[in-house]
Amino acid sequence: MKVCGVGILAVVLCSSAVAQGPQLPEQDRVLARQIFKEFIETNSQDSNGSVTAVSEAARKEFLAAGFSPADLILAGPNDRKQNLVVRYHGTPGSRLKPVLIIGHIDVVEARRSDWTLDPYTLTEKDGYFYGRGTQDMKDGDADVVESLIRMHREGYVPDRDITLALTADEEGGKSNGVAWLLKNRPELMAADFVINPDGAGPTLRNGKAVELDVEATEKTYADYLVIATNPGGHSSVPRPDNAIYELMHALEKLEATPFPVELNEVSRASLIESEKVTTPERAAQIRGVLATPPDPKAIADFSKDPNDNATLRTTCVATMLKGGHAPNALPGEAQANVNCRILPGHSQEEVRKTLIGIFNDPKLTVEYYSDDGTVSPTAPDRQSQAPPPVRADVFNPLHQVVEQLWPGTPVIPSMMVGASDSIYTTAAGIPSYGIGGAGIDFDDDRMHGRDERIRVDAYYKSVEFFYLYLKALTK
Repeated sequence: MKVCGVGILAVVLCSSAVAQGPQLPEQDRVLARQIFKEFIETNSQDSNGSVTAVSEAARKEFLAAGFSPADLILAGPNDRKQNLVVRYHGTPGSRLKPVLIIGHIDVVEARRSDWTLDPYTLTEKDGYFYGRGTQDMKDGDADVVESLIRMHREGYVPDRDITLALTADEEGGKSNGVAWLLKNRPELMAADFVINPDGAGPTLRNGKAVELDVEATEKTYADYLVIATNPGGHSSVPRPDNAIYELMHALEKLEATPFPVELNEVSRASLIESEKVTTPERAAQIRGVLATPPDPKAIADFSKDPNDNATLRTTCVATMLKGGHAPNALPGEAQANVNCRILPGHSQEEVRKTLIGIFNDPKLTVEYYSDDGTVSPTAPDRQSQAPPPVRADVFNPLHQVVEQLWPGTPVIPSMMVGASDSIYTTAAGIPSYGIGGAGIDFDDDRMHGRDERIRVDAYYKSVEFFYLYLKALTK
């Protein structure tokens, strides 16, 4: 095995090996499907689902495997939002702090009418598992649960405790489980470092892994309410300043005014390494983006891909609209929710002020809409946390397992263009790394979308990945 790389965060695994990696034993394959099915088919969306039901399903699996009830703790603010914290005991007397794995078990809202298949039935079809949460992130939750059960069955004793926190409200709701546990049960969350499978893992092309992304930093999430108001009036006498028109004009300005391109050490390192393994056309675009000065045409061409565009800049987009009170009246108020994903180094309040400047309309107000539903005239002014260090005790085991399962696949640090629960553990001073094993085709990212799915073979390989990686982390 050979390790090579460029820059402090560009950690790349190079190898000419072509041997097939280890396969998931049939006993664990059956159990992994059983757990995955149970998780997918338990509705845990915020509006009418129950995170607690998923926690209880996981707890039942652990109890059946022989875990002590004392090591399976349900804790949360209400009956629907109970998180499950699992403690897998390591070597008695070990002075090493635990490894903490966090995984949210809530999902984005899914309506049956939007889907070809029932989102809350695990359907295996044409080599894929379909269902809400198959990519985000009940696959990762099931991976870790099955892996811990397998390790327990084998009598494996790690060099330290392993803690798994299955948590609520990462995707929405007022009771984020990681934040709640850190505040109310911090003793359960004490850890040396965090592994978060959310949004990380191999990128596939035609089913073959071409790179494995590790989340080394992430954007900051923020929602803003953009509100237009006026006296309204009778719809038979249209006015150019009616609230809906004003709001739509503001959103058109937002669409036409992208935030400036800005690379940080993580996104730059990621592009440097991605250029080596991508298509010739995209590689040429990346070279133009990285040039000094950057090539405007390369930036424009690279930005046509929504994922690539999100890597280069802060993004803001309208996600919800509301306005009017009667079909025969001019609207006296209209509002839009504008969702922003903010580059590291910038605050939510800075972006709120930037939006005000883009709209350039004193008749509009731009207010901050917090995770708990509070609306305020200003937003938090703190910048996001710096990336954690590239720790050898985290990355060396990762290299070893990647070489076993996906020989020759580079491990590339990346900036998550969304946001995850790592923002809470990072803010609490615990180094947090987005590391996962679920391979997703580069052109088939269906997180938060309809007909969400994952390749069947990719799911089972991700189960094997976590089993091997947890053991390699804790030898």
